[in-house]
Amino acid sequence: MATLQTRASARLMMTPAVVLLLLWMAVPLAMTLYFSMLRYNLLMPGMEEWAGFLNYRFFLTDPAFFTGLLNTLLLVGGVLVISVGGGILMALLLDQPFFGQGIVRLMVIAPFFVMPTVSALVWKNMLMHPVNGLFAWIARTFGLQPMDWFGEAPLFSIVLIVSWQWLPFATLILLTALQSLDTEQKEAAEMDGAGAISRFVYIVLPHMARAITVVVLIETIFLLSVFAEILVTTNGGPGVQTTTVTYLVYVQALLQFDVGGASAGGIVAVVLANIVAIFLIRLIGKNLE
Repeated sequence: MATLQTRASARLMMTPAVVLLLLWMAVPLAMTLYFSMLRYNLLMPGMEEWAGFLNYRFFLTDPAFFTGLLNTLLLVGGVLVISVGGGILMALLLDQPFFGQGIVRLMVIAPFFVMPTVSALVWKNMLMHPVNGLFAWIARTFGLQPMDWFGEAPLFSIVLIVSWQWLPFATLILLTALQSLDTEQKEAAEMDGAGAISRFVYIVLPHMARAITVVVLIETIFLLSVFAEILVTTNGGPGVQTTTVTYLVYVQALLQFDVGGASAGGIVAVVLANIVAIFLIRLIGKNLE
């Protein structure tokens, strides 16, 4: 009886937070769904009319949508490959004892605390600038022609910037998982004659599998909404080469003032993000069994 009363009291105390959270999510979602059904442009106030699913049809049949979807997938995939692969290498290096280990770890994690807008500006004006950038100076030092990063490889440039931001996060999670590995297993494998590559493939990597799946899940959810880096560096260009689904919604909402079309695009983006999240959560669930 006491247990039932305790559970009832706990649920009662949790009710305000749950209701507030539901209102916080449900009200904006309901308003977005409502606006997505309207032909509503801010340049024509008072001329709103019901459009049904017409906004969704226009958004999904827009050629820029398929380009944006492809760019989004390429961006997420590229960042995951670089951040997870680099995170594993960095975790293996930082797991080794050396002088100044704490300072090095702090410096490795530091980029994760830099705001996306600031990091994008630093990369654009100090590193990737075709005339005054660090990469251009290095190229000229070796007698090479400096590369116009945002003109010749715009999407890859965005991938590099975002990967630099997320590499510390992957490194931190994977290093934590690596440090939980029992050293006796590695010592036993080494005594049995297993080389460094064999120990990594058959002992270290399986032990880090769960941490890798968690990193992939968290990064994917956030990478689907990358926006600031694109706005600061390329504005979705040249053309639509760096336009993602998120940036396409921004263009319709704040550049074309099409509230209805932007709301439909936002709902589509939410649905796509939830599909990816459900798939990754199930994948993690299978790995944890």
